[in-house]
Amino acid sequence: MTASPPSATPRPRARARPGAAARTAFAAVPAPGLVLLAIVSVQVGAGLAKQLFGQFTPSAVVFLRIATGAVILAVLARPRLRGLARRDFAVVGAFGLSLGLMNLAFYEALARLPIGIAVTVEFLGPLGVAVASSRRRLDLLWVALAGAGIALLAPWSGGEVSLLGLLFAALAGAFWAGYIVMSATAGSRIPGTGGLTAAMIVAAVVIAPFGVTSGGADLLEPHVILIGVGVGLLSSVIPYTLELEALRRMPKRVFGILMSLEPAAAALVGLIILHEFLTLWQWAAIACVVVASVGATRTQDPPRPDGETPPAPHGIEPEARPVP
Repeated sequence: MTASPPSATPRPRARARPGAAARTAFAAVPAPGLVLLAIVSVQVGAGLAKQLFGQFTPSAVVFLRIATGAVILAVLARPRLRGLARRDFAVVGAFGLSLGLMNLAFYEALARLPIGIAVTVEFLGPLGVAVASSRRRLDLLWVALAGAGIALLAPWSGGEVSLLGLLFAALAGAFWAGYIVMSATAGSRIPGTGGLTAAMIVAAVVIAPFGVTSGGADLLEPHVILIGVGVGLLSSVIPYTLELEALRRMPKRVFGILMSLEPAAAALVGLIILHEFLTLWQWAAIACVVVASVGATRTQDPPRPDGETPPAPHGIEPEARPVP
């Protein structure tokens, strides 16, 4: 009995994995381009979220953003949290609390301020962390320059800016500073994206009482969920992926300098998408904070020996930010 000839039908080719396809696409983009794309993604996500304020309170929008982001990260990353010590869970809890409160305060500021101004004031948080970690006297100059920028935004400087909005933005910056510290702690204790994903879940639980109470059943509308997914992708997943890829291909100091452009990018997004027109003094204030952030980054102490875990990028996100 002769064996039947092999089928002439060609075997289907193995499909490329999404991760491999993404890495191939990233390779075609220079590292600085990835950082700029991440910055734009975060700010476009914030602009999209701000358009929901006519229908929902800031707390409801924050819950929608964090909850969808947590679900997306949990599905994509599939973190393994088994075997963690109680101390690790305490770190995750503090990490998630800072993440949730940072976003809640920022969105409350966003409801009262142009996005460019809100991000500029919030940026004092990471700027303060950078200056606090340095012992150079030159950093006092950057602190004074950032202070001058904030003075240009103050209501008593003649501009029409909400004082309550500025206070919320400053509070968001303080929580952002705590987020950066807790992000580094969680990153050193929990491998991969497990710490971040768990922190997103904790943040969603923390914000849920405020968001669900104010948003109600309207949060379950299909178009609202779709917008929430878009905000979660733009504000969390996409910039997180881009920033990690950029950090693999460029020095951390250069990465930090590029991230300093975020207040200016936020102002441009506000102008183009939200039609928020700033005064000359407000643009000058943003320029002061951007220059101060660039200066503080350039004058940081020399990098530590190789082999040490680098700080997470800005945004959601190991830092970061995302920012918001």
